[in-house]
Amino acid sequence: MPGIVTLTTDFGAESPYVAQMKGVLRSIDASAVLVDVTHTIAPQNVRQAALVLADICDRFPADTIHVAVVDPGVGTARRLVYCRVGEQVLLGPDNGLFSRIAQRTSPTTIIALEEPRYWLPTVSDTFHGRDILAPVAARLCQGLDPRLLGAPVERLIELDWPEPRITGDTIGASSIAGVRITGEVIAVDSFGNAITNIGDRHLARLPDRSAIRVVSAGSASEIPLVRTYGDRPRGTPVALVGSDGLLELAVVDSSAARELGLTVSDRVEVRGGPT
Repeated sequence: MPGIVTLTTDFGAESPYVAQMKGVLRSIDASAVLVDVTHTIAPQNVRQAALVLADICDRFPADTIHVAVVDPGVGTARRLVYCRVGEQVLLGPDNGLFSRIAQRTSPTTIIALEEPRYWLPTVSDTFHGRDILAPVAARLCQGLDPRLLGAPVERLIELDWPEPRITGDTIGASSIAGVRITGEVIAVDSFGNAITNIGDRHLARLPDRSAIRVVSAGSASEIPLVRTYGDRPRGTPVALVGSDGLLELAVVDSSAARELGLTVSDRVEVRGGPT
């Protein structure tokens, strides 16, 4: 069965760099199935790429190889790694790219990419995605034992992923006002929906899902919690649990980022109990 390789980069949608990586992959393994996840990660935004990888990895067949190139430190002493998390394989710089996935499921194998015989003969100081990651991915598709790639690594570089803060009494507190879940916007998707770090499991702590308070640019507004976008008229701000299990803020048929002025790191407060 042909190996599957996904590509996630900050190269840009029309970048020739993506084609160069695909050319190397196919030159080594012409049967590899290549899947473009996205090439529109904001330049050098490791955190955004980490969220994307965490969202997509488990949706692929076992042993899919996910190549991620968002690499502000290319050419420096930062290392490139092979990482197996669950049934998925990840290749990329060890700069926090895989920390969101590793937070959810601990890696079983981490190996530094140290063996040049599996790279291209000439390696650029500025394009390790083409010259190291792509050929290694292709050779893994052909059955290369990852233990030959280099030395084991004890742990990955981690980014800080703050958990929402819950205050107030949430045990038998259906009549108690003042319960709060305080989180933040961690991503804005292509529709302008603001994705938060507040999960459905956090909302389950509330005695009454009565209101959402959004604090953005010094203002606050109440937004209803609904089941789906169609529950409110066009142009209405809504809050709902999205397909990834995280609370998101949206404007029906419009952009919450634009209409509500929301951006990454903005504070979001969910209020439970009587308003």
